[in-house]
Amino acid sequence: MEALMPIITQLIAGAAGGNAASALLKQQAFGVVARTIVGAIGGLGGGFLIQMLGGEAAATGLAMQAIGGLVGGGVLSGIVGQFLGKTA
Repeated sequence: MEALMPIITQLIAGAAGGNAASALLKQQAFGVVARTIVGAIGGLGGGFLIQMLGGEAAATGLAMQAIGGLVGGGVLSGIVGQFLGKTA
């Protein structure tokens, strides 16, 4: 269960970051469920990048995983929203 904690943290933080970024950018290209899924996927990617760049110290810190997830989810949601091209 301890091995799953960073992944769960990344998913939750990514979903929150994706929804926050979409709300901030006033994107209406896709619904809340899609934003949450895209954000969660971005959160996994952001957390993975934190692990790759930070080494062992970043891999163990849940705070770093959450920050990576927030940023990754927000960035991916912003990219997908701009790609779909429907902003308010």
